[in-house]
Amino acid sequence: MESITKLLNEITLITLKMETKYPEIYKFLDEDTLTLPVREHPKINSEVLLDYLESLKQLLFHHKETHRIN
Repeated sequence: MESITKLLNEITLITLKMETKYPEIYKFLDEDTLTLPVREHPKINSEVLLDYLESLKQLLFHHKETHRIN
């Protein structure tokens, strides 16, 4: 399993990329249900962060595919 620090760095980089190159999808990140914890005190671990990172990658990939962006 990847370290939490590495995952957080990757999440930061991909969200920065979205913010600067794809602002049309960046604005929707705060509405993503993955970022809204269901429990009052959710446990954040490497598995949760990895799932979130993968969802960001999929979002970006899907956006590029549907808008034919290289």
